[in-house]
Amino acid sequence: MRGLDSIIAKYLDTRDLAQEDIVFLLSLESSEARPLFELADEVRRESVGDEVHLRGIIEFSNYCSQACLYCGISSLNRNLHRYRMTTGEIREAARKAAEMGFKTIVLQAGEDPYYEASSIAELVSDIKKMDVAVTLSLGERNREDYRLWREAGADRYLLKFETSDPELYRRLRPRCSLERRLQCLSHLEELGYEVGSGIMVGLPGQTLSSIAHDILLMRKLRLAMAGIGPFIPHPATPLASAEPGTAFMTLKVLAVTRLLLPWANLPSTTALGSIDKEGRRDGLQAGANVLMLNVTPVEYRRLYEIYPAKAEVEDDPVSLKAAAVELVTNLGRRV
Repeated sequence: MRGLDSIIAKYLDTRDLAQEDIVFLLSLESSEARPLFELADEVRRESVGDEVHLRGIIEFSNYCSQACLYCGISSLNRNLHRYRMTTGEIREAARKAAEMGFKTIVLQAGEDPYYEASSIAELVSDIKKMDVAVTLSLGERNREDYRLWREAGADRYLLKFETSDPELYRRLRPRCSLERRLQCLSHLEELGYEVGSGIMVGLPGQTLSSIAHDILLMRKLRLAMAGIGPFIPHPATPLASAEPGTAFMTLKVLAVTRLLLPWANLPSTTALGSIDKEGRRDGLQAGANVLMLNVTPVEYRRLYEIYPAKAEVEDDPVSLKAAAVELVTNLGRRV
C-alpha cells in the first residue's frame, strides 16, 4: 500500500505521526496490517528490549463510588456481591506473590473511600519491605493522599482516562470530569510517580479520530505505562447491549501507541486475552512488553467483574505464572 509505505517511511524519518496518519493506520484491514505490527514489534525491541515484565495484581475491593456506564463494579450494579479484603489479607497475598518471584505488586480497587489514606500508606510501606515495586490503581484521590503514598514508597500509579473526548467522557462517566482526571495525572507526575494511564477501544460513540487524539494525549503526557484494552459490555450495566470492541482494533491501537511511546511499558491486557484466546500472545507481538497476572485470592477474584467472562478468574497464581513464562519463552523473549 502506497499510503502505508509513505506513513512508515515518514515515521522512520521523524519518529512522529500526525492525527491523520494514525487514523489511516487504525483503518487498515486485517490483510494490510502486518507491516504495522512488525514495525511496532521492532520499535519495542529497539526501545525496551526483549524482556517481558510480569506484574502480580491484587484486586482488593470491588466497592466503587463511581457510576461509570461501562463498568461491572459501578455503583449502579445493585446485584453484585461486594467484598473488601482486610489489610492482613492484602499483605498475605502480596507476600505469596513476592515469594513466587513477582518484582512488582499492583494494588487495585474500585474508588472505595473505606480505606483511609494512612492505611494504604502503611500497606505500601510493609509491601516495599518484600523487595518489590508497588503500583497503585485506586482512582481519583486528593494530592495529599498521593503524596502520602509516594512517601511510603509507592513507585507507580495507574489512572486510565479511557477516552479524551470530553462529550463521550461526560456521557460514560457521569460523576466525573476529564479535567479532574488529567489534574490527578498531573499531581502524580509532579510527585515523582511513574505514571500510567490508558484507554478502552470500541466504546460506544468512539471514533477513529478520537482514538488518535487519545494516543497523542498519552504521548504528550509522556506516560511511563499505557494500558490499551477492548471495551467488553457487562450485562448489569446500561451498555449491556452495546457492540464490544474487537481484538484486531485493540492490537492496531496498541501498535500505534508503541510507535509514539517507544519508551513506555505496554501491557498485553487481560481484557485482550478475555475476548481472544490468542490475544495476549498477539499483543506481545504488536508492541507489548508487560503481562499483568491476577494473584487475588480465588474466592474474591470472580467478584471483581469489571467485564464478564474475565480470563484467569479460576486459575491459581502458580499456574498463571507458569503459563506466562511458557508463552514468553515460546516467543523467544525472556521474563
